[in-house]
Amino acid sequence: MSAAGDRLQDTARKAALALPDVSHGRPFTPELDVYKVADKVFLIVTDDAAEQIITVKCEPEHARALERGYASITPGRYLDKRHWISLGPGRGITKQLINEAVQHSYDLVSDGLPQSERPPRASGPDTTAK
Repeated sequence: MSAAGDRLQDTARKAALALPDVSHGRPFTPELDVYKVADKVFLIVTDDAAEQIITVKCEPEHARALERGYASITPGRYLDKRHWISLGPGRGITKQLINEAVQHSYDLVSDGLPQSERPPRASGPDTTAK
């Protein structure tokens, strides 16, 4: 089932807020809800009712593949169109796809941070304790 615009936006917000060390605000305009990790943007949620989209960072080759596969995925608005994509409601835009896009964006941004600024990674059980 495809996500409608409001569900797309709500799903993206929930996915972002479930990640470590995420902050959000509206630094540019009241219609743009911006999510950051260590002060670096990884998700923008557009609250304009006429344009319900989210924008995420994406590796260029993966971004082009997604754009070819989904009519409602386009080069990113507001940011570098090579490294960012926008997802709008449409055929094939599922909750899982939205969650994966937000996670991928977060990972790209946090992996680019200096080691000292990276949020803690979820890891498996501690095997050092006896």
